Amino acid sequence: MNSPLTIVVMGVAGTGKTTIGPLVAERLGVPYAEGDDFHPAANVAKMSAGIPLDDADRWPWLDAIGAWAHGRAGLGGVVSSSALKRSYRDRLRAAAPGVVFLHLTGERGLIERRMAERKGHFMPAALLDSQFATLQPLGPDEAGVAVDVSGTPEDIAQRAAAALRTLTI
Repeated sequence: MNSPLTIVVMGVAGTGKTTIGPLVAERLGVPYAEGDDFHPAANVAKMSAGIPLDDADRWPWLDAIGAWAHGRAGLGGVVSSSALKRSYRDRLRAAAPGVVFLHLTGERGLIERRMAERKGHFMPAALLDSQFATLQPLGPDEAGVAVDVSGTPEDIAQRAAAALRTLTI
């Protein structure tokens, strides 16, 4: 890597963005920002009620994440965001052109089990189907890597950091 990367950890709910993101940031020596913290209260209320967000809900949230990523250009950082659609990633890239993506992927059953086990999160497992229906995996022209979420958080973060180190931007 020439200069530290600004990385968006993406994937459907339950893939471990909030767990893996800080571990990857630590391994790369850059700060981490929790994408959920950028959501306006109305978005959290909607998701807590089991109502999927629409694009109009997501644009201000993505803009806030994009502004954070823009501010980290050349300095590096890791931020989480589901970034499920190509148009969402395009919006993040427009705000922060050098951003790269770490797509956490996994078997639906594993992700569903992990969602069922977590406590106090506003995103109910009932919305997982809508997340998978919305997901558009990284295209071959998008800077980033996909990493399977099988294994321990430490194993996943190690594989992710190693894969990210191979990127040249």
